[in-house]
Parts: sequence; structure tokens; C-alpha cells
Amino acid sequence: MRYDLDQVRERRGSDSLKWQRYGEEVLPLWVADMDFVCAEPILQALRLRVDHGFFGYTQPPEGLRQAIRERLQRLYGWPIPDEELLFLPSLVTGLNLSFLAFTAPGDGVLVQPPVYPHFVKDPVIHGRALVDPPLMRKGDIYEIDFDAFEGAITDRTKVFILCNPHNPVGRVYTSHELERMAQICLRHGLIICSDEIHCDLLYPPSRHLPIATLSPEVADRTVTLMSLSKTYNLPGLGCAFAIIKNPELQRIWKDASQGIVPQATIMGHVAALAAVREGGEWLAQVLLHLRENRDFLCQYVKENLPGIHMTKMEATYLAWLDCREAGISGNPFDFFLKEAKVALMDGREFGKGGDAFVRLNFACPRKTLTEALERMASALKRL
Repeated sequence: MRYDLDQVRERRGSDSLKWQRYGEEVLPLWVADMDFVCAEPILQALRLRVDHGFFGYTQPPEGLRQAIRERLQRLYGWPIPDEELLFLPSLVTGLNLSFLAFTAPGDGVLVQPPVYPHFVKDPVIHGRALVDPPLMRKGDIYEIDFDAFEGAITDRTKVFILCNPHNPVGRVYTSHELERMAQICLRHGLIICSDEIHCDLLYPPSRHLPIATLSPEVADRTVTLMSLSKTYNLPGLGCAFAIIKNPELQRIWKDASQGIVPQATIMGHVAALAAVREGGEWLAQVLLHLRENRDFLCQYVKENLPGIHMTKMEATYLAWLDCREAGISGNPFDFFLKEAKVALMDGREFGKGGDAFVRLNFACPRKTLTEALERMASALKRL
């Protein structure tokens, strides 16, 4: 079927975190939540499950494991045995479980800021030491400073949390970059926890390569975290999964989960299965819409937002905007919220390198995006 992704749908009054946090006057382009109605096959599967009328304890529906395994084989040539696929209620749960399972208090967690806030905040909350050599900004793209990356590792550094595709800088790492990072981690005995939640949201010619597929040695030291929630806009339903090859890492993971980490929800499992089996048509249309919105946004920033520079985007629908030369006094997040009534993500939440940056979610109808950008342009003119 054909989806009208430019139809503006009212989400206020629906308990939407995105649309209710900042009030009715504000256009929200902050949290990673698309303003597109869900794929019809997913909605139909959820309706049927509700009509069943029972919501007791469940296990993953028959066929979900196989569907995910077949998908990974088709996309990446990656054969995954059943026992290596472990379900989670969310990817953030998997991140935090990695900190707790594979490190002790005081141990180091290696990250690459500016990066998803849970990478920089959660290890510290759990009493771990943040090891955070930043990515290097070169023009409109970010690269890895491999000397700084390896030089930051100490004897207490135990886990590297990789974000690929990277949120918020939009990079899709090349095989050469992944191999170099993996070899450094192997050399220092680190476990790699790879957040690959945005792996389906790519722009040609970028191609995603799961780091665990580089070699059996790398796979043996890797926990891969994936979810269909970003791909099919299902974050409120709660269904993610980890792929862990090493039996000992599996054991540690399961022991740390016991009694703490709940199963994914019934509805999350149902939605995930419908998405894998029948969501392709919706996803293809969304990817085209996102690409057109990305290109529109890039051109608009160049022509109408003086002093603001947009990072080149190879993936995701989350634009990383450099506001350092815009003449804004103070923090750009506060400025655009107050003066433009547009809510973005504050770059400071992403760790080192985030000052004077904001992240903008353009997964919305073009009318919403255009109105938000016009408000931002008007606010800059009043400086």
C-alpha cells in the first residue's frame, strides 16, 4: 500500500513524550521518534493479538527467531544459531547490562563522544569510569583518532561501546575503520558492545557491516545489540535483542540478567515479527522520504541558517548541527526553544564535542520540518 508520510497527524493528547514535554506552542524535533503512522501489517497483527483477549506470560512467537536469523543472513551473510540470539525489552537495557555484566565498579568503559547520552551518563551512574577519547571533526564529517583511541585504554578498561551507525554524527564506519578498532580491542582484551540500532536507516552508497562479522575472533569478544524499534518506529512496544557467540559471555550475561531484566513485551514480539515479515514496503517508502528530507534540510541550512553547519549524514534521521558560528549567545538548545519554539536535543548531553551543537530529528512530514526551520531562521534574523 501507499503511505502518506507527509500527512500531519495530531499526536498531542496521546501521552507522546515527544509531543507533550515542551507544551503546545513548541514543535518537537528532539527524541528519536518518527512522526509517521506505523506500517499497516504491524497494526493488523497488533489488532489480532488484542482481539485474542489474553495477555498472560508469553514466549517469543513461533517464527520470530527464524525470521530474524533469516534477515541477518540475507542482509549480511551472517549465520546466527538460535542459542546466540537473546531477547531484551530495549537496547538501552542491553547497554546497561553490558556495563554491569562485564565490568566491576571503577573499571573503564570506552566510548567515542559526541555520542548517544546513555553511553556517557549510564556508566558513571553505575560507578564505572568513563574513558572518552572524542571523534575528530574534519569539515562536515567525523573520523576516529586511532592514536587517542588506543592511548586512552588502561588496564582497568574492560568494555568498548561502539555506536555504528553513529548517533549523533551520522557516520557508517568502513570495514577498515571497524577492523582497526577491533584489533585494538583484541590487543587489549576488551569486550566490544556494539549498538547497531540504526543499521537499517542508511543512505546510498553507505552499507552497514556488523563488527562481529569481521572474523570469528572478533565475534568471540562481541555483544551485538539490535532492535527493530528505530527501523519501524516501534520504541514504545519494547523488543530488542543481543547476539552473543561466546558461551562464557552468554553465561555472564544471563546471570547478570536474572531477576532484573524482564522479557520483551507480548506486543513488542508481535510487532517485531510482522515488521520482519511484511514491513518492507513501508520501510522502502520511509527511507525515500527521509533521504528527501535530509537533502531538503541540508540545502535549507546552507541557504537560510547563517553560521550553522550540518554534518554529512550517511545514516539515521538525526542531523547534527554545529551552531558555533551562528552568533548565538549562550546555549543553542535554549535559544531555539525560547526564541523559535522548536525543541531540539542539547548537544551537551552527548559528551565531549557537543557544546554549541544541537541534534534535529527530521523524521516528520515536510510541512512540520519546514515550519520548524522557518521558525529557526526567523529567530536567527532577530539576533
